[in-house]
Amino acid sequence: MTNETKDRKEEDLPMEPMSERLSALEAVLFAAGYPVPFARLAAILGCEESEAREAAQELAERYRRCLGGIQILLYEEECQVCTREEYESYVREALGIKQGGKLSNASLEVLAIVAYHQPVTRAQIEHIRGVDSTYAVSSLLMKKLIEEKGRLDAPGRPALFGTTADFLRCFGLASLSDLPDAAGFLTEEQLSLDIAEEPDGATVLDETVLDETALDETVPSESAESAV
Repeated sequence: MTNETKDRKEEDLPMEPMSERLSALEAVLFAAGYPVPFARLAAILGCEESEAREAAQELAERYRRCLGGIQILLYEEECQVCTREEYESYVREALGIKQGGKLSNASLEVLAIVAYHQPVTRAQIEHIRGVDSTYAVSSLLMKKLIEEKGRLDAPGRPALFGTTADFLRCFGLASLSDLPDAAGFLTEEQLSLDIAEEPDGATVLDETVLDETALDETVPSESAESAV
């Protein structure tokens, strides 16, 4: 018997009825409609957090085997019930949801830098890109794809930025460890965070040149490569 045949037969086997805990977990996640921390689920279900995680994993596996339109997304500290990506068009049509706002190339570039270098300051982002990134950073903050993670212990106490749980959900990631190898699409300059500083702590940008990419920072682009 081949592995493919074995897997297919295993998926065809009827699943055991769900326990009360699993059914309760399913009901809570469905009613919530947003990510629920495992610690909160444990308190609701009256069990240890590790048991709540195991229950969520079992429920996610059940949905995977059903091959239906619903799935359970598991994150590091929380989980969520949601529709499968391949049925997005049906859901949008049924609920009258318009296509979400789009990211300009500049915003996508800044988001990639934050994702792979977080926590990172705006000055560090601009050092890597060589252009002002104020608009892109503000746009990503408004879309809740990045957030302030603290302050750098340096003159001026600049804000440190990192990605959010919304970023993971939008890109279908369970955790940051699921990010692809950055060397595949970031340039050598973008991979580097070797920033020179003046004695007074001022950051020195090597190439602050206004080019076509910089224009994207001041005027939102009509064209976009990714929908959020």
